Amino acid sequence: MRLHRKITALGILLLVSAAFFLLWGLNENNWDYNLPRRTIRLLAILLAGAGIGSSTIVFQSVTNNRLLTPGVMGLDSLYMFIQTLVIYMFGSKQIVTMTAMTDFVLSVGIMVLFSLGLFRFLFLKEDRKLFTVILAGMIIGGLFGSMSTFMQVLIDPNEFLIVQDRMFASFNNVNTSLLGISAVITGIIFAGGFLKTGQLDVLSLGRDISVNLGIPYEKAVNKYMIFTAILISVTTALTGPVTFLGLLTANLSRQLLKTYKHSYLLTGAALISACALVFGQFIVERVLVFNTTISVIINFVGGIYFIYLLIKEGKM
Repeated sequence: MRLHRKITALGILLLVSAAFFLLWGLNENNWDYNLPRRTIRLLAILLAGAGIGSSTIVFQSVTNNRLLTPGVMGLDSLYMFIQTLVIYMFGSKQIVTMTAMTDFVLSVGIMVLFSLGLFRFLFLKEDRKLFTVILAGMIIGGLFGSMSTFMQVLIDPNEFLIVQDRMFASFNNVNTSLLGISAVITGIIFAGGFLKTGQLDVLSLGRDISVNLGIPYEKAVNKYMIFTAILISVTTALTGPVTFLGLLTANLSRQLLKTYKHSYLLTGAALISACALVFGQFIVERVLVFNTTISVIINFVGGIYFIYLLIKEGKM
């Protein structure tokens, strides 16, 4: 019952935060314009929060490491490489003329194919371990980041502004068509795997115990890693990269709930992630008046929390 109360409290906190975000500053003269736009931003925030928070919990459980996030697979760097490459090869006019759906499908498709290739050629080999895939993802991510930086130095400064705009997550101009397809993909992922929390409970105990309890370890890990890669690809293509959000919310969920049951951990991480994004976007819009982006705030707080976790783990 204590866990139920904590989840309920997080849900109430999210409802209150969402109400402030939607209704703050509305009056009879502007509600018909502002309310629909804020609703779309709120839906994008909830979708991104659910995807990032839950996928990080799954990734940490599968890798059995609380300091890792799906970002180590290099998907954020790959997303920026795709955006930079298009402008470098074809110019900013191509980005302007390219529809949002085309850009979304291209980005998600390449990121998912990259993840599938990484697992196909590394993890599925009998002599390969999961951390080999993670290490390879970190190295390739660094390579993509270096190549993106190299092209950004060479392109026109005006075109670099377009690339710079893609570097940070933004909920200000969410395309409703992208929101719909992202919601469908996220729903399929949750229904197809993330709701089967009993298997995740066992996988979090490690490879040997999972195998002894009858879990097909390689097959299960491969499935969850691919689901995680798809979710991160969708949320990154929809809103942009938010590096430390998953690390922050997943660990807060574990500390707050103090349970091994992923039915609670996934729900808690999704709610905390959504609350953090709603509150952060409220600060960006109402306090900072769009002088910064939400990813800057999240990465600043998440970076401090990451240092805290490193110090804490080092003392144990």
